[in-house]
Amino acid sequence: MKKSLLMLTAFLSLWTMAQQNDHLPYYEIPDCPERYTAGAVASRMIDGLGFRYYWATEGLRAQDLNYKPSDTGRSSSETIDHILGLSDFILKSISKEDDQNEKDELSFEEKRRRTLLNLKKASDILRPLDDLAPFDNERFPFWNLVNGPIADAIWHCGQVVMLRRASGNPFNSKVSVFAGKLRE
Repeated sequence: MKKSLLMLTAFLSLWTMAQQNDHLPYYEIPDCPERYTAGAVASRMIDGLGFRYYWATEGLRAQDLNYKPSDTGRSSSETIDHILGLSDFILKSISKEDDQNEKDELSFEEKRRRTLLNLKKASDILRPLDDLAPFDNERFPFWNLVNGPIADAIWHCGQVVMLRRASGNPFNSKVSVFAGKLRE
């Protein structure tokens, strides 16, 4: 009886985690906006980042997260922490959203989920806008978000892909970053 209950509990836990993963954004890039606007273009850049991040981090194992190419380099886990911080910064810069948790207190899956949800929220805020000038502030113009944290996060997604290959867990070869979906 105990063994059956333990197996049922384990199955339900795995099923719940799988269900939560199914609801994460960026398994595929959303449909294109109907019009080219400043907000639609910025939103699409973030969608591209979200798609790349989703697949760069999908199926990472503990050995992948801990992999570090050298003593002075970042591990995949440290790179993922940095991308989470960038996603927090992007969202906070265009909304009233505050950090919900300290990064150190989150598991890898929680960090992944939070990063993807941050990117989705940021994309949703930007998509309907014609003008991004209202996001300029006394510290920096919106342009700096594009060439700063958005571009930086895309760069670091590539690093996660490279690190996972080096640790023996290659990126899914069916992912088409051009089409924004999995190839058949």
